Amino acid sequence: MSFQGPAVQNRSAGSAVRARQHLFNDRTLDAYRDALAAGVDRVGDRIARADRPFSGISPQQLAPEIVDIDLDRPLEDPAAALDELEDVYLRDAVYFHHPRYLAHLNCPVVIPALLGEAVLTAVNSSLDTWDQSAGATLIERRLIDWTAGRIGFGVDADGVFTSGGSQSNLQALLLAREEALTTAAATATATAEERTALLPRLRILASRAGHFSVQKSAKLLGLAPDAVVTVPTGADRRMDTAALARELERCRAENLPVLAVVATAGTTDFGTIDPLPAVADLCEQHGVWLHVDAAYGCGLLVSPTRRHLLDGIERARSVTVDYHKSFFQPVSSSALVVSDSAVLRHATHHADYLNPARAVEQRIPNQVDKSLQTTRRFDALKLWLTLRIMGADAVGSLFDEVVDRAAAAHDLLSTDPRFEVVTRSQLSTVVFRYRPDGAPDGEHLDRANLHAREALAASGEAVVAGTRVDGRHYLKFTLLNPETTLDDIAHVLDLLAGHAAGHLAASAA
Repeated sequence: MSFQGPAVQNRSAGSAVRARQHLFNDRTLDAYRDALAAGVDRVGDRIARADRPFSGISPQQLAPEIVDIDLDRPLEDPAAALDELEDVYLRDAVYFHHPRYLAHLNCPVVIPALLGEAVLTAVNSSLDTWDQSAGATLIERRLIDWTAGRIGFGVDADGVFTSGGSQSNLQALLLAREEALTTAAATATATAEERTALLPRLRILASRAGHFSVQKSAKLLGLAPDAVVTVPTGADRRMDTAALARELERCRAENLPVLAVVATAGTTDFGTIDPLPAVADLCEQHGVWLHVDAAYGCGLLVSPTRRHLLDGIERARSVTVDYHKSFFQPVSSSALVVSDSAVLRHATHHADYLNPARAVEQRIPNQVDKSLQTTRRFDALKLWLTLRIMGADAVGSLFDEVVDRAAAAHDLLSTDPRFEVVTRSQLSTVVFRYRPDGAPDGEHLDRANLHAREALAASGEAVVAGTRVDGRHYLKFTLLNPETTLDDIAHVLDLLAGHAAGHLAASAA
């Protein structure tokens, strides 16, 4: 039996007292207000001084500063901790609010959502069961109903908030898999052996320009390595519906049940929207589940001018929406919405200690019954306060602005002899390549474009994305900031052209 002397016991008791001073409760409200105010001031100062979206620091430069921090020796003083945070995070963070951040699907965020973030983290509701969330459960359900209405689903629709588009797509395909297994086995009481035998034959049809989470989901769902069949796109980078029809017929002829067709409403690279009405027609003809990945394009649901671009989405059986992409919400804020609430039963498992079956009989609303997650943040509050303070039309107008800016950027690039541009986006991306005066293509231009992107990031003056198109390296603008001007875009193009031209000149010397 171990024995601790009085000195050790006193130190332990003293540590416990100090620790309790950091617990958030009615006795520590002054410390809570002071700490949050100091944090808000620090972020505000950094935003005010940010003259570029990134410092250009490399992982090799920053890593030693973080590795050398002794996490077993607390600073105890919040001000000292914020000073340290300035050096290891705030100084070098990538700031999406800056108008020359043009890389990925990261949006600047609206203040009502930040207010929601502060409230939800302090109260710390968990959205799995009613007895951990109360009104938060009903607010999330109301927002799902609102989103379903915007999609065009009927009264049987339902859904749940998720961590992001990848999780939403995974859950949609899980539900589709279970429905396909039931249908293919011709009975809801098929044996486990019969179901297992069907798994290697199941197929998912998705656009070649679709999101990689479809392939990841297929692997997680135990499907065959070749389960995802990529459907070609046309020159406009939208799914070729004639090719889709051929693949559906081929799968039928080869006795390969199609568990889902995944259409994309806003491809990550090109911002294109698959022809939803025609895809829906084919899915109905073949009795196949249609899932629409609208993680990016969901902002059109509130657009005052472009909602028609999503016509046909109401015929899907499931839809992914990412509010943290085009609703200007902080990460994370996403949802899966289904047209028929009954399919969510495939995600339900009753645990006596959490959501016993009797809770259903007592009509107690438990969100864990429809979610892949158990513990889950009250992310819906951010969208709730955004809608209650700003309104849906205001959010849609902001999204319209970035779509307009992308169209203007496309026109600018189309007339610039230094660049070639791929296809016109229906949303807010522009994919282009440095290729002055139609210079012969080849690896030398690939290297020049890669160098231009890397040199620009290292300078910190702007951040752009890159991708490959038909085997060649291209650059990409993803515009989600209404504050980005055409002058900003023109300036970034000049920088890119300068870096690329300099690389070509150095290579030729």
